[in-house]
Amino acid sequence: MSLIAHLTELRNRVAKALLALALGTVAGFLWYDHGLLTFLSAPYCSLPADLRFQGDEGCSLVVLDVFGGVLLRLKIGLIAGAVLSSPFWLWQLWAFITPGLKRNEKRHAVTFVAASTTLFALGAVLAYVTLYKGLELLLELAGDEVAFQLTAPDYLGFVISLLVAFGLSFELPLIAVALNLVGVLSHAALAKSRRWIFFLTIVFAAFVTPTQDPFTMLAMALPMVLLFEMAIQVARVVDKRRARREATEHFHDVPDGEASPLDARPSTLDAAPTRPEDLVPGSPAERSRR
Repeated sequence: MSLIAHLTELRNRVAKALLALALGTVAGFLWYDHGLLTFLSAPYCSLPADLRFQGDEGCSLVVLDVFGGVLLRLKIGLIAGAVLSSPFWLWQLWAFITPGLKRNEKRHAVTFVAASTTLFALGAVLAYVTLYKGLELLLELAGDEVAFQLTAPDYLGFVISLLVAFGLSFELPLIAVALNLVGVLSHAALAKSRRWIFFLTIVFAAFVTPTQDPFTMLAMALPMVLLFEMAIQVARVVDKRRARREATEHFHDVPDGEASPLDARPSTLDAAPTRPEDLVPGSPAERSRR
């Protein structure tokens, strides 16, 4: 395909992806009042009544400006639309890049996309499960004489940021596996740096978690440590297979910057027969030529 043809296809793919995102946003906008807001506010509403300003009378988030409710609904609808339409716009991205991939590259790409989607979903689910305990711990630190009335933009923005932070954090071990598959990061380097990786993972979790409480930090750090250990073991298996494959190849131990010891001198050729009787099948000259 020419450059213009590639750009035309890219334009069509992007247009279809944006259309799917717009339809998903409309669906999220309509879903806002039919369970989505209740789902997002459930951790806050599940807190003890003495931590909420309304007490037992109810659980409501407040908005402090006129356009705050509209902007909040559009924001939540857009995020929900991106999630709902993700299979379609991911397919458009895949359909654009897949003609340039080889068969094994397509297989690795499918595996990588499936694993990254699963890890992101697991991270988001874990964040939602631990959100209640994190909120309870943070609000209880204010003391028994303090009750909270959270604003909807602040609370929902906090929830979304926590879900995204957990989801993206769970992708880091997968990136380590991808670097190992392309030969950039070896198992020896990962195993040697195991202690530093685990330490930096805990520090990373302490900075990334929006709640900044030890419970949420450990809820993120411990699964990440386990995933990094799994990534190290996967790298060990990959490096062993790569070493066995290279051992069967010729001159596998020659460095990349050194020429292989090939004999470039021309070999001698048998003299061509000059007599007609030498071409007779079965003659000594004909047998020597073969």
